[in-house]
Amino acid sequence: MNKNLIIRDATKEDLKAIVDIYNSTIPTRMVTADIEPVTVENREKWFFEHTPDFRPIWVVEADGQVCAWLSFQSFYGRPAYRHTAEISIYIDEEYRGKGIGSHLLQRAINECPKLGIKTLLGFIFGHNEPSLKLFYKFGFKKWGHLPKVAELDGIERDLVILGKKIYPQQ
Repeated sequence: MNKNLIIRDATKEDLKAIVDIYNSTIPTRMVTADIEPVTVENREKWFFEHTPDFRPIWVVEADGQVCAWLSFQSFYGRPAYRHTAEISIYIDEEYRGKGIGSHLLQRAINECPKLGIKTLLGFIFGHNEPSLKLFYKFGFKKWGHLPKVAELDGIERDLVILGKKIYPQQ
């Protein structure tokens, strides 16, 4: 990974770049189940559900520009799941394949004990081989398979649920 990259907590000013990166993945039909672009306005509520000390959003900056982001999302919204989080990683097309995803995922795993997270989940389309490979590389296991639950451009797609137990570092 480029040593000139900075990872930091996202601010409201980053939301446009976050949305732009997210929207750039929609046409690929590989990463998100959204089929139309989202707006900054309809992502504001989502953004403010995150806090740096509980469910952060991190951005990666290269040369002063946001080129990737990662978010932790609460799972299922019930108190018994408070130690479980879903993780999402989105990388600008120009920066994919350069190790940013690996760096972000390792940092997320390392930060879990501080965030009170004991279980990390990834929800990944079955045809998204690069993301599946990334998560498997970091010890995630296949915990669920939902066949043909999404339809993208008339093609039914599987959703794979990957999980990893995080144990406090000794």
